[in-house]
Amino acid sequence: MIRRQRDARIPWTPLVLAAVAALVAVLVSPPGAAQAAPPRGKESTPVYSYDRAIRESVWVDTRVDADGDGRSDRVAVDVIRPREAAEAGRRVPVIMDASPYYSCCGRGNESQKKTYDAQGKPAGFPLYYDNYFVPRGYAVVLVDLAGTNRSDGCVDIGGRSDVQSAKAVVDWLNGRARGYATRAGSEPATAGWTTGAVGMIGKSYDGTVANAVAATGVEGLKTIVPIGAISSWYDYYFARGAALYDGGPDGLSDRIESPEARGRCQAVQRELVEGAPRNGDRTALWEARDYVKDAGNVRASVFAVHGLQDLNVRTKHFGQWWDALAENGVERKVWLSRAGHVDPFDFRREAWVTTLHRWFDHYLLGYDNGVEREPMADVERAPDQWSTDRVWPPRDTRTTTLRPAAGPVAGVGTLGLKPAPRGATAEFTDDPGLNESDWSASIDRSTPGKAGFVTPPLSRDLRLAGSSAVRLTVTPSTASAHLSAVLVDLGPAEIRDYTSRGEGIRTLDDRTCWGSGNAADSACYKRTEATKAKVGHTVFSRGWADLGHWDGSGKGGPLTPGKPYTITLDLAAADHVVPAGHRLALIIAGTDAGLIEPASTTPHVTVDLRRTSATLPLAGGYAAFTRATTGGTRTKPASPRGLDVPSLLHVP
Repeated sequence: MIRRQRDARIPWTPLVLAAVAALVAVLVSPPGAAQAAPPRGKESTPVYSYDRAIRESVWVDTRVDADGDGRSDRVAVDVIRPREAAEAGRRVPVIMDASPYYSCCGRGNESQKKTYDAQGKPAGFPLYYDNYFVPRGYAVVLVDLAGTNRSDGCVDIGGRSDVQSAKAVVDWLNGRARGYATRAGSEPATAGWTTGAVGMIGKSYDGTVANAVAATGVEGLKTIVPIGAISSWYDYYFARGAALYDGGPDGLSDRIESPEARGRCQAVQRELVEGAPRNGDRTALWEARDYVKDAGNVRASVFAVHGLQDLNVRTKHFGQWWDALAENGVERKVWLSRAGHVDPFDFRREAWVTTLHRWFDHYLLGYDNGVEREPMADVERAPDQWSTDRVWPPRDTRTTTLRPAAGPVAGVGTLGLKPAPRGATAEFTDDPGLNESDWSASIDRSTPGKAGFVTPPLSRDLRLAGSSAVRLTVTPSTASAHLSAVLVDLGPAEIRDYTSRGEGIRTLDDRTCWGSGNAADSACYKRTEATKAKVGHTVFSRGWADLGHWDGSGKGGPLTPGKPYTITLDLAAADHVVPAGHRLALIIAGTDAGLIEPASTTPHVTVDLRRTSATLPLAGGYAAFTRATTGGTRTKPASPRGLDVPSLLHVP
């Protein structure tokens, strides 16, 4: 749904902020400390030695005792920072990535893990942030979340322990928390070397932690860059009661916890099992892991990145987070790719590093480089073809209600502006073996597993940008039912092959280098290129639900066969142009194989068409749809064919 945006919160100009920051630094610095000069030029440059950089580990007190051993848990923090700045007494800002994956699974396309030298000092820092940014005057801080790698405590999958693991480090960097030189010792470690300005970045779980910490409103966190990040853990595992993955948060916790943490964290594991029942009910555990409701606390700017075909962390997470940030006037920017769960370093590398550099220079170093005045959104239209929008969704986007109706052939309906006659219905029988690609391929045929509704071939391009919803009134034949609704572009296209192993990218053998490196930490990474597929249809937005959760209470229950129920399915945020000559389709069906788990029964479902509608965010609104669906077109749509959707079980 389209939510009106407030103006982004930019109370002071960057130059004023930089001046105030410099004055504050002078007032709070220890006597004799040298101060960094105000930024000159348009960007930071690599003037510091990477080889001479200070590499150290600190353990920060989280003020949480998750493992119940009677003392506060400490999290391991590995730091790399420019030595010359320290020797001159110049303070530096921090780029921080808090992750549970530094020892179990690795980070980035090449699954890099932290490494240490013979004395236990950090040697290898995953990803390129250290190689590129440390020579430019930044510190890079990598945090092991509680219960992982070298940290105390327990993993609680987005709960207090996870969030406090990272928030406590922001507090330590700003002098509000205690750090120690060793895991169990009492020798203090302070962060007098930093300005306290922190930017958090990370993909998937790491970006999720950045969202969560920003939602606490912690002082010192100036910006976050969440990439393919979760905004509500309930919505990672369920879609309105329908289970999305074969497992719960306890399974993920078991995978990422350190071996020693598994032994001491059995009570936390039980809480994850008991607090997250697989019946899809919303519980207190899920409410505590919903960051959207706390978006009003966010003080940091947000540069979000998401794959429009991410079937792991679906774009529902981005859409609801973005809308909440807009509602609260948070300064923000977004890149939306046609890939799946992929880092922008691996689908648009040079442009990404350049943009990220300017973003951090502005928000952490105070450079007036204009990055905040540039177009808000970059959107990939086809593989490696990008467009920009001054604001996102575009200002002329309007929520428009489309309605399904019966067509001349049973089971092949129409999609338009007029409501169906009273008493008009469509029917389908849930087939857990079919998926959205199967439904789309048979859109022009009456098949028992779906109800499809299609516009005529469009005479003009039609753009959908934002989140959609489908309101259904249905009557099931059994006591349980799962529902799916998908939006489909019916027509030929060349797309990123998001169902391939790389989810839209292929990793090559040659490398490009980004910054400085050494024998323990190379700055060179394998290049990638887009994997492409020619298709006859593209599913671009999806939504699912368990009909037993129809009443919106968060609690499900058995259905009464033969009784009608009304429920709304939230469709994931999208930005898609259906070209002239193509058709737009809405498909309503049961289990979307490989993406949701089937219900306990396989019901026959009757859809009341009069009481069913789809609200779509259309650029130009009602008028644009009217123009696109009237008048002729010379382009004949291709016969639908498409990609099979794999069964996806991911770690976020």
